[in-house]
Amino acid sequence: MARRIDVMGTGGARLAAWEYADPPKPGAETGAPGVLLLHGLMGRASHWAATARWLAERHRAVALDQRGHGRSDKHPQAAYGREAYVDDAEAALEQLGLGPAVLIGHAMGALTAWQLAARRPDLVRGLVVCDMRASALGAASQREWAEWFRSWPVPFATLADVRKWFGEDDPWVERPNPSRGEFYAEVMHESADGWRPVFEPDQMLRTRESWVYDAHWEELAQVCCPTLVVRGLDGELGRAEAQEMVRVLPHGEYAEVTDAGHLVHYDQPVAWRAAVEPFLERLVAG
Repeated sequence: MARRIDVMGTGGARLAAWEYADPPKPGAETGAPGVLLLHGLMGRASHWAATARWLAERHRAVALDQRGHGRSDKHPQAAYGREAYVDDAEAALEQLGLGPAVLIGHAMGALTAWQLAARRPDLVRGLVVCDMRASALGAASQREWAEWFRSWPVPFATLADVRKWFGEDDPWVERPNPSRGEFYAEVMHESADGWRPVFEPDQMLRTRESWVYDAHWEELAQVCCPTLVVRGLDGELGRAEAQEMVRVLPHGEYAEVTDAGHLVHYDQPVAWRAAVEPFLERLVAG
């Protein structure tokens, strides 16, 4: 079972986190580093539950609800820029005493992870980057996201409607994907008129705007710890770019998960574990 703990992010934002193992008792340390799990845009800590459970067999594993997401603060006037997310992850590592830790991030959470690793190498022992591009995505991508949010038939009458729309009817879905429907069902809450997202779409666009126009190769090249870049075969990170990211990283490795899209860890949890666990074992052994 996971227990909830709160940390204070930059600007006084209250951030919810879930720890999947008790801190190690004196004399019982395994030598394995702590792990901080960072979800992507619109995600939440619970999306890491399957990963955190197997990590907790050996590591102290903590999954963070990033600002504006899950059960963390969502103040309309709060900072939702790139710097705030990196500051929050730094604060979580320090307040929880996790560092030097392994950071495992998906999409936006992966960008946060490698930017923190570049800034604070003393806090990061290893890094797993899951399906996040280092190239700039640009204005057209941001416009597409705004249009996508407007297409959501909110409020949804039932959670079954959520699962069906995101898993089958969503115009971004090339083929039916039940796990994608489940992923989005986890970020909905019941309101008086139906089911709505736990986040504010406008805040998500503000957050994305703070990094979507820029390339992030420079920070990637500054990451000095061992780093595993993982992509889904049908994900958003192309093979050529992923391999270039590995080349740019001083200590980069590459893994690919077949039959997975952008939600690699959620689509294919068994294959995801098979890709990540050997990297972590080498990290501990080294």
